Amino acid sequence: MGLPDGSGDLLSKMDGDAFRRLFPLQFYESHFVKSTRPDGRSLTEARETSSALGAVASADGSALVKIGSTTMLAAIKMEVMTPPTESPDEGCIAIDFHMPPICSPTVRPGRPADAAPVVSKQLSDTILRHYGNLPVVFVYCSSGMINLKELSLISGKAAWMAYLDIYCLDADGALFDAALLSAIPVVSMNDEGKVVVMSEEQGGKEAVNNGKRKLTLSSIPFSLTCILHKKYILADPTAEEESIMETLVTVVLDSSGQLVSLYKPGGPVLAYTSAIQDCVALTRQRARELQAILDEAISGMEVD
Repeated sequence: MGLPDGSGDLLSKMDGDAFRRLFPLQFYESHFVKSTRPDGRSLTEARETSSALGAVASADGSALVKIGSTTMLAAIKMEVMTPPTESPDEGCIAIDFHMPPICSPTVRPGRPADAAPVVSKQLSDTILRHYGNLPVVFVYCSSGMINLKELSLISGKAAWMAYLDIYCLDADGALFDAALLSAIPVVSMNDEGKVVVMSEEQGGKEAVNNGKRKLTLSSIPFSLTCILHKKYILADPTAEEESIMETLVTVVLDSSGQLVSLYKPGGPVLAYTSAIQDCVALTRQRARELQAILDEAISGMEVD
């Protein structure tokens, strides 16, 4: 919707909230020319981020992550399974992303949120390195985050089955970034206790997994979602920004700065090479920030 003639006088007289509701794109662009956003951030500045581990006592591992108002709760439960014959030395991880109606006014009771299966697929692709045909621009390299062989207990007899559930408690933009950040410490937390497995050959029981073990993450992925709008790049968008400016680019890098994936689900703005390079540079900077946040959360957990 365009502004009527004499928009300069209109802007000077119109209440800020009314202008924001009637002309949201023009409202944002009036801030972009000053290299700022309505919430006070610069265009490339991410929102305040926090991570707290051990939020769910009944889970084998859990984390509560906030990026601005976007809030994710991740929890993992472990059980012993018989590994499939095609991979007798590997365990399994099942990943589900949930968006209950409490997370956003756009999510209706009884109807699944449109974004939930998309984010769930992104998480599985990033963590487990699944490759498939996708109806969007999705470029994958290798992340090597998890070695499923570490989940094996007895070859061909017993392995861990991990159920990773991520619940969106507040959907205020950059859902995949927050979901991935919440999943990283959860899948690397210790499994405890003694697992007793029946041994058919000996007719008795065999104890495995005595004490604690920690799943090694050989490469930790970090992501940053950006909005491309005209000549501007906005890092870590809110839900309002995503709804107004529809061209999103999500870059995932590993802890060494190597590209894991590039995700662009359509949008009217073309992603030129220079814009992609800028998004990757912003993601490298963001990855360092997120690594420091995770290190602090993990060290605090170990002290407790």
